[in-house]
Amino acid sequence: MEIDQKRLYEAAAEGDVTTLQELLQKDGLILDRVLTLTCFNETPLHVATMRGHVEFVKLILTQNPHLAAELDFLRSSALHIASVKGYIEIVKELVIVNPEMCLARDRNGRNPLHLAAIKGRVEVIKELIRIRPSAVLATTNDGENVLHLCVKNNQLEVLKMLMEMMSNHEFLNARDGDGYTILHLAVTDKQIETVKYLLRNNKIEVNLKDDNGNTALDILAQSRRDMNDLQIGESLRKSGGLRAKDISSSNTQNFAKFPKNESSTPLSISHDTHKHDLSGDWLSKKRDAIMVVASLIATMAFQAGMNPPGGVWQDNEEVNSQGNSLHMSHKAGEAVMAYSHPKSYRYSC
Repeated sequence: MEIDQKRLYEAAAEGDVTTLQELLQKDGLILDRVLTLTCFNETPLHVATMRGHVEFVKLILTQNPHLAAELDFLRSSALHIASVKGYIEIVKELVIVNPEMCLARDRNGRNPLHLAAIKGRVEVIKELIRIRPSAVLATTNDGENVLHLCVKNNQLEVLKMLMEMMSNHEFLNARDGDGYTILHLAVTDKQIETVKYLLRNNKIEVNLKDDNGNTALDILAQSRRDMNDLQIGESLRKSGGLRAKDISSSNTQNFAKFPKNESSTPLSISHDTHKHDLSGDWLSKKRDAIMVVASLIATMAFQAGMNPPGGVWQDNEEVNSQGNSLHMSHKAGEAVMAYSHPKSYRYSC
């Protein structure tokens, strides 16, 4: 009996349908006994799915459809595996037998749709949503919905498809377990195209704060500096993006604009406050621009110091090939230009 079970797993790995048929003729209950063989709880269905053996999967499901609900040691079903791999034909066979597995959660709380989104399996995603649309709304153990997973794994095309399907305001602006929206995540990872796409959607709240009280513009200002900062910052500001401190100022400004006693004095104060806010916003923009330029200048200066024009000498030399002393000897690591053109070199440093 144990030998037959071993042959069964080998057949699953090879996709050997003939051997499976022989084993089933010999022992019609062999598929019911498989869970006692391995410590990982992987059924022949798991193994065949990993290898993408469609015909083998079909035969197993015909003989024992209950295997579609079995989970391995990671609490993954065969549907989880097929979704990760992008095996659309196997996915279709599995959801026919047990459509509820579209909602099954693995050890990390991820359903098959989550895994398909992480890997960018567009056709699998469409099929899973067709069978169980509610799978889109599920969240992982870390509070991530499928949109968070798309941004974290830089799956822009999948993100676009899902946002076209789901236009719910709360869903689009949901926070994950760390308090980040999809816009926060895109800004943190400096995904320019994703940021621009999100800002084109008028349901995305550009000034929502994370758990630390930071807006997307605050997150950008606090993140590592690179060449994309100016472009992302400009896009955020064009869409009404503000720093958290400026939002507080704006609230104060709005209160001043609509006083209980509408006299001329409060209105003039409101006008002055508005000019002050604009000035602060201008200074914020300039500060960010100067920081990026300063970073570039520092990088260029460092490169010039490490790789001076003309390169550096590779050896020490105090005499020429005839053994005569050189007028100007050089040492390894010294700039060639400093030796050849000492006056010009002072102005190039």
